Amino acid sequence: MNLTEKFLQLAAVGSEWILWLLVILSVISVTVMFERWLFYRGIRGKDTALLRTLHEALVDKEFDKAERLVKVATGPGGRIAAAMLDNRTRGAKAMISIMAAMRPTEKLRLERNLSFLGTVGANGPFIGLLGTVLGIITTFRMLEAGGTMGTAEYSKAVMGGIYEALVATAVGLLVAIPAVIAYNYFQRLVKLLLSEADGLTNMIHALLVEDRKE
Repeated sequence: MNLTEKFLQLAAVGSEWILWLLVILSVISVTVMFERWLFYRGIRGKDTALLRTLHEALVDKEFDKAERLVKVATGPGGRIAAAMLDNRTRGAKAMISIMAAMRPTEKLRLERNLSFLGTVGANGPFIGLLGTVLGIITTFRMLEAGGTMGTAEYSKAVMGGIYEALVATAVGLLVAIPAVIAYNYFQRLVKLLLSEADGLTNMIHALLVEDRKE
């Protein structure tokens, strides 16, 4: 079995399917970007706002009010805080364990589908390059089959084939660049949201522990 011939048969399909693959990846990427943007927009700043009102409730020992506040919380810190308040009678170690156990889960919730954007951003140019290589291979195979290499007609065919093949690389970059930008931006938002969550949960832990000491 001649592996080169087998690959050439595969290359004969051309780069058209690569372009369709890139279009599909682009559509999915835009969908993920829009969904994550709406998600982050809905929870951004919620933990910071909750911190102020929850601090007042805990200082005044209004635990019923505090539980009502965290019950409807959508931010990562608020969700962790709800579990902490539910188990506030179990002691400081229990609350620390809850914080340690729930934080990775909330981080995964915040990072949902971001790995797809990172994968597309990292591999989109290579997928486009594959389409370019397949297109160039197809072009030269056609020239070989046609013979009379070097004529004006075939020179024009070569230029046209290479031009079309390079489109795949350009499309790959167009798909990858927005995905990389969105991935980096969303990762920064994740860090910001987790920082807000840590501030909220640490405050709750400190106040509840102090309350038990009293």
